[in-house]
Amino acid sequence: MKQYPNYRQTDQIWLREIPEHWDTKKIKYIFSERVEKGYPDEPLLVSSQSMGVIPKEMYANRTVEAQKDFHLLKLVKIGDFVISLRSFQGGIEYAHYQGIISPAYTIMVNKGNIDSAYFRLLAKSSQFIKLLQMCVTGIREGQNIDYKKLKNFSLPIPPRPEQEQIVRFLDWKVSKINRLIEVKKKQIKELCELKKTIVNDAVTHGLHPDVPMKDSGVDWLGEIPAHWTITKLRKILHPFSEKNHPELPLLSVVREQGVVVRDIENKESNHNFIPDDLSGYKMVKKGQFAMNKMKAWQGSYGVSDYTGIVSPAYFIFDVEFDNLEYFHYAIRSKVYVNFFAQASDGIRVGQWDLSMQKMKEIPFIIPPKKEQEEIVAYIPKTFEKYEKAISTLEQEIAFLHELKASLISDVVTGQVDVREMEIPDCEYADEELRAELRGDFYRKMGGEVNEE
Repeated sequence: MKQYPNYRQTDQIWLREIPEHWDTKKIKYIFSERVEKGYPDEPLLVSSQSMGVIPKEMYANRTVEAQKDFHLLKLVKIGDFVISLRSFQGGIEYAHYQGIISPAYTIMVNKGNIDSAYFRLLAKSSQFIKLLQMCVTGIREGQNIDYKKLKNFSLPIPPRPEQEQIVRFLDWKVSKINRLIEVKKKQIKELCELKKTIVNDAVTHGLHPDVPMKDSGVDWLGEIPAHWTITKLRKILHPFSEKNHPELPLLSVVREQGVVVRDIENKESNHNFIPDDLSGYKMVKKGQFAMNKMKAWQGSYGVSDYTGIVSPAYFIFDVEFDNLEYFHYAIRSKVYVNFFAQASDGIRVGQWDLSMQKMKEIPFIIPPKKEQEEIVAYIPKTFEKYEKAISTLEQEIAFLHELKASLISDVVTGQVDVREMEIPDCEYADEELRAELRGDFYRKMGGEVNEE
């Protein structure tokens, strides 16, 4: 890609040079600040680096608590830009919906001196994020962007037709990159499904295909090795509940991994509310079984490798089973996810409540101890080739994301001249739009976007 023929220096420390014919203008002359309040009936919004500014229930599927201070929240209209507490990490977010948001956020309204689609791209460029980082005040959790400082910096302003050409070009190129990313994500998903199939076959049929089989008595399970036994989960899992350990690390129970240490510093993924007082949270000891009872039908449970605390709404059990590693593999296999789905009740898609009584009656298939050990050794060894392929795909996805970020930054700041580029008609695979539509679909279905 070629550069512009002539450049000129700017007085902006975040952007040293721009094409000679581009203008610059201070942010305070491009945007006004919206400070309207007093709209308590508007939907509550959240700012997400992956989806922009959207209704809260689309993002985390949480029922909005009744509050007396909704009238103090700021009004956001479609097309506004929102500076959140974490914008310095990922750029300013575009509002897809009208609603209300935290009064700590700054709401920017386009005066019409810049194309909003162009600014959306500029606001996500690495150079602009560096500018935001230069305007941060406070320390640690109190960090925020000082808008009074930010608004006195200038933005590059290409001629309006050129802004529109930049948007068209990046829509085209970014779409192609996004399609590649989606293909690789699909390949990862398929490999993960193959891993699940390996586990499922091993814990339901064993590793020896020639052994005699018998009917399990469960329609969707079919036959199991004749010498294996079947018991009920009530004989293995024994409820445990202990609280008042707020000093322990906070854990989460997630679908893909089971019990993990919760990253409380990551505000983007850590969307569920964490109270100041954690004394009511339940303790989970290493080797115990923890379960998110609202999402057991998805597979959000597992034997914990950690001692910590989890939501008081979770089920915690002592496990009366010698080979915990085998039990963890087996109980998280697809067949048991089906069992837990059958034992869950509710009318709201996405949050079915697991019945403790029904759960106790779930059958658990037990191979002899020697075969349990063989299966535990077989599974990770068989996984190696799949995990290697997944790792390679993840590295390729990371490279594509870096390529996309670099391309956007180079084009929106004038390091690449796209004025004469011919852009074909195409359907755009905009990740942000896809996330928005996905969230809207799940919201309408009463489901959720998050993975926990």
